[in-house]
Amino acid sequence: MVCVDGKFPLGIEKLYTALPKEGVTYVIRDVQLGVNWKAEPGEVCLYLIGLENPKSTTAPYPERGFNAERFRPLEDDRLKESEKVEAEADLEEVI
Repeated sequence: MVCVDGKFPLGIEKLYTALPKEGVTYVIRDVQLGVNWKAEPGEVCLYLIGLENPKSTTAPYPERGFNAERFRPLEDDRLKESEKVEAEADLEEVI
């Protein structure tokens, strides 16, 4: 996954020891329902290899993860190439 939103609210460093950086690719080590930075439950959290953070103070005290909406999957160049071939074939049919 690549981080597409590396902007965090001021003071977040009190809750986290490691934050993802925008444009950097990460490998997911776990996905769970967790709590957001306001300690509200129900957020889909990603846990990333190389970034470990303290546990939440809200039961059941999971590690603080990152909202899945801050990331997008990597694009597969093979998929892009096949889409390009299909688009060219469609264009040839029109001509």
